This record gives sequence, C-alpha cells and structure tokens, in this order.
Amino acid sequence: MTTRIQNATVVTMNPQREVLNNTDIWIDDRIIIAVGDYGGEARKTIDGSNMVAIPGLIQPHIHLCQTLFRGLADDLSLLEWLTKRIWPLETALNAQAMRISSLSAVAELIRGGTTTILDMGSLRHTEIIFQTLLKTGIRGYAGKCLMDRPNRFLMENREEALTESYALAREWHNQDRGRIRYAPAPRFTLSASDKLFEGARVLADSFQTLVHTHAAETLDEISEGVKLHKRPPVAHLHDLNILGSATVLAHGVWMNPEEEAIVADTHTKLVHCPSSNLKLASGLAPTPRWEEQGVNFGIAADGASCNNLLDGFMEMRTAALMAKPFFGPAALPASHVFAHATIEGARVLGLEKEVGSLEVGKQADIVLLDFSGMHHQLWRRTPIYNQLVYQTRSTDVHLTMVGGEVLYENHEFSTLDIDEINGLAPEVLAEVLRRIEENS
Repeated sequence: MTTRIQNATVVTMNPQREVLNNTDIWIDDRIIIAVGDYGGEARKTIDGSNMVAIPGLIQPHIHLCQTLFRGLADDLSLLEWLTKRIWPLETALNAQAMRISSLSAVAELIRGGTTTILDMGSLRHTEIIFQTLLKTGIRGYAGKCLMDRPNRFLMENREEALTESYALAREWHNQDRGRIRYAPAPRFTLSASDKLFEGARVLADSFQTLVHTHAAETLDEISEGVKLHKRPPVAHLHDLNILGSATVLAHGVWMNPEEEAIVADTHTKLVHCPSSNLKLASGLAPTPRWEEQGVNFGIAADGASCNNLLDGFMEMRTAALMAKPFFGPAALPASHVFAHATIEGARVLGLEKEVGSLEVGKQADIVLLDFSGMHHQLWRRTPIYNQLVYQTRSTDVHLTMVGGEVLYENHEFSTLDIDEINGLAPEVLAEVLRRIEENS
C-alpha cells in the first residue's frame, strides 16, 4: 500500500544533510520511493504539516531483559551492580518475566522514536526476545548473552551455550526480510572465556553478522582484566582476533591510547552510553577524540536498570553536554550528535545502506515529531539540529514507523497492548523477587 507523509519538514541525514521544508515522503512495500514530488497516488495519507520527519533513532546497545529491574539497582558501581543486583535478577527471570520486560522496553523505545536496536539478552529465554521483536515490529539485532567463567549466578557450559546460540541464529537471523537479525553476545572478558569469545566470532562470521560485547567500561574492569589476562580488555580482544568492522563494543570509556588506535585501525565499532556511564560513575567517554581518530560510534541508553530510561533524545542531549566541560564548548556539536544517533548508528550495525537516513531506496523507518510545544516555539528560526538534540523530548514523538508500518501514532500503539503489560508487570516482578529470596 502506497503511503504519503505530506508537507513535513524532512531532516534527511543524506550525504548532503539536506533539510527540506513542506516536503512529502512516499512509501511503498516498506521502502521510501520518493522524497518530494511523485506522480503516483497514495492509498493512505499522513498529515505532516507543522511536524518534523526524522530517521528513526538507532540505539546499538540495549538490554531488554533488564527493564523489569528499573529502580532496583541504583547507586552502585558496575561490578557491584552486576554481582549484587543484575546477575541475581537475571537468574530469576522466567519466560513470562522476560516477555513482560521485553515488551515494556520495546514500548518505551517505540514511544520515544527508536526504530532499531542491538540488544544483549540473558543466558535463558532468548527466544522470547525474538518473539517480541517479531510481534512488535521494531527493527533489531539480538543475541543470547554468553558467560562461562565461574560465578555464583550466571554461567553455562561453553559448548552448550554455543550450541544454543547456533540454533537461535539458524531460526532467527534475517527473519522478516532482514528486519530481525542475530548477534552473539559474550558479556565481557571477565565473564566469558577466550574460547567462548573465539566461538562467538566464528559463529558471527558464519552468519555474516556482528559480535556484541562490553569493554573498557570502568577502571575496576580494567584492573581485573589486567590481573586475568596481563593486558586490558580491548588489547586482549585484539590479540584474540575478535575486533574488526563486525564487532560492537559498548562503552570504551577507559581505553588507553594504544587501544584507541587499535579500534580505529580495525574499524571496530563503539557505542557511547552517556547516562549509564554517569549513573554507574563509570567515567567520561572521550567521544570528541574518537571523532578525531575516525572511530565510528553510536549512542544508546544501555538498560533501564542503569539509566533508568530508554529515551534516545535524552541520550543525545546528555552526550552533547557531558563532552563540553572537558573538551570545550564546541566539542561534539548537535549536528554530530544527531548523526551518531541515526546514520552513524546505522553504520555501527552495518545497516547504513538500509536505515539511518530518509533517502529513496531505504527502509521507511520514520519518526514524526510534533513541535507545537512551548520549548519549540521558535523552531523555524533556529538550527534544526540544535532543536533536535538540546530541546526535543521523547514526548514530542507523534508517530513511529518501521518499514512503512505505523507502530505508534498519537499516543496509540498498533502492535502492543499497554494495559496488559502494565497490568502484569507488578505481579511478574513480585514473582522474580520471590524466586531470588527462595534461592538466597
């Protein structure tokens, strides 16, 4: 069905970074077929007057499984946060808890204009995450979290974990014409062995997909990594031949100069998670330096258990602001930040030819923003990227579309039953907490 978004201000994020006023976007069979004039007829018209159309936001590091834990793991450092809260909570997740947690997260993401994610699951119930992606219409990679180093809570036999990961990849990778993809996710070097990382790399290469992990998030992680491997995590992953253009590292806060050069030389992708880094007191990612070195990175919220929001607009604003006290007021300007949340985020995932900009031939992943609020009263007279990064809120989202399908419009979801999710969440969380108490 041909759809026309009519008379919008279109922030294309094409190579010329064109911003087009009073412009139509035409969509057919999931694809943008015209930006501007088109000779055909639309069977459906969406009024974009007085609205801004942007590419859907891309968040390349999310934990859907942790959304149920929002507010339960605050005011802790990373390793304490993991061992005292997150790993016990993930251990207690059953299939229903994973379903409600994933649905809650996707609802928040869609409501806030995020259309593509890279998700790291837990050790169990990964199939529930894929079922959620399939049902809700959001675009994304997801993968089973891989952990085989001994700990009190989450670990698996390496061969069994990889066998399940291969089975999940065979079932889910490139589902729904590529909207859903698989990416193995060894958690980080302190919880996944070298052989498990190497197995994940072989799996990813076999399916021509990504490896997704954490690295260089905190100083404690660095010191423990040096004790374990005689070198810091990113250097260690390089020695294992894990790094490369199909590897995504979340955080990267504490890479040393040699590691930053390795990431740049190997075209490894990074993800900046500003609110998470602040809340866990992890540190300041030197994003302006990454830009100078030509490192490709995206921006993401991480998880609701360490943020406590999944708001892509808040992450853009935070990313822009936190760079300036240390690198100067002109560091990481708004136009750069918006690129990292859209087209550069697509590049992190290897999807830059499919999403991340509003161009003919790309998937129709489109967000319409309602700029009628007081915080946007002068939007037609000020630079659009400044508006998008410093002033736009997730509540300004009027419509979210993925592959031409409207998933959210004017406070209504088309693929999610919010009343059911909100009604079940309290009792599902109570069951998780009861299971933790029984196992303690």
